[in-house]
Amino acid sequence: MTTISLAYSPITVDDVDAAIPFYRDGLGLEVVNDVAYDGHRWVSFGFPSQAGLSLVVSDPTAGRSPEDGDALHRLVAKGSGPGPYVFTTDDLDATFERLRASGAEVLQEPIAQDWGPRDAAFRDPAGNHIRINQA
Repeated sequence: MTTISLAYSPITVDDVDAAIPFYRDGLGLEVVNDVAYDGHRWVSFGFPSQAGLSLVVSDPTAGRSPEDGDALHRLVAKGSGPGPYVFTTDDLDATFERLRASGAEVLQEPIAQDWGPRDAAFRDPAGNHIRINQA
């Protein structure tokens, strides 16, 4: 049987520089690529425990028309963009404290959900809804 795997997932941010500390320092991802082209920037983050998988942050108009970029920017800024983006960790409490200490906006402190996982929620600097489950 043919195998298939996810290579990357894009996340739109209004300020790539502001997003880097959240994803690198707060979530513990590794910057694996930083590309600037035609006034835009794409920063790829690798997952130490998942070789070959990347999260790519870029500005709203990177690879989009100005109109589509503006519409996406408005959605992300008010917290209605794509997502939530859900991550897992083996230590939710430590991840939560690291993100909170970084100044990330807390949406929900760690709790056990009725549907199963223990999780927490944040907004990244652009307003994206980020959930973190205990693995």
